[in-house]
Amino acid sequence: MAKGGKIKSKPMEGSSMSSTLLESDLDTQTITKAYARWAPVYDLVFGAVFERGRHAAVAAAARVGGRLLEVGVGTGISLPLYSRDLKICGIDISEPMLRKAHERVAEFGLSNVEELRVMDAERLEFPDASFDVIVAQYVITTVPNPEGALDEFARVLKPGGEIILVSRVGAEAGLRRSLEHWFQPAARKLGWRTEFAFERYAQWASRTAGITLVERRAMPPFGHFSLIRFAKDGAAGAERQTDQAMRAAG
Repeated sequence: MAKGGKIKSKPMEGSSMSSTLLESDLDTQTITKAYARWAPVYDLVFGAVFERGRHAAVAAAARVGGRLLEVGVGTGISLPLYSRDLKICGIDISEPMLRKAHERVAEFGLSNVEELRVMDAERLEFPDASFDVIVAQYVITTVPNPEGALDEFARVLKPGGEIILVSRVGAEAGLRRSLEHWFQPAARKLGWRTEFAFERYAQWASRTAGITLVERRAMPPFGHFSLIRFAKDGAAGAERQTDQAMRAAG
């Protein structure tokens, strides 16, 4: 843990944040088509698998409170889990997924869900400092430019707020690293990446003014995913951020 609560890690050999080196392995059209296919079966296939991660993200968001943006809200599987005290906006690139989310809002009577909109995570149509908390579950490794999406999250986040991710973290070496590399071409067709080093999250935080990486916690299945939390500097959130950084360190 470095000064100011930032979590730092040793740079990976050959890693880079240059946008020219961000894989062009995914594009919006590929992702949109993939998730249109996933929409009818997404909850059945991934509901139980990602349950622990969803609950961890929801609990972290509840500790922040206020107005929440869920990026990649998908079928809305998390929406009934959030505190009704939160005011929620949800966006997704996939209209078929959002239709499922609208059905879920109606089914559960979720009056705290303000809106659900088709929107690109890399081009958020919200003013600066619109939300107290940004939640993105299993999203960052599925967008064409992950760092561009994170930049947008930081822009629309209020000072003192948090970005809460549940996201895949690729292996840095060993058999799993080899398997991820081998499977990546097939994963692309499914709409996600298997290769995504934690160093990319850490480097994004280190170069982004006012953003501090305060937690990384392994999530099931098999620890291949992590809960990752970033805090945005601000007087209103300074005390909370200091406490969270201490807990992340200990």
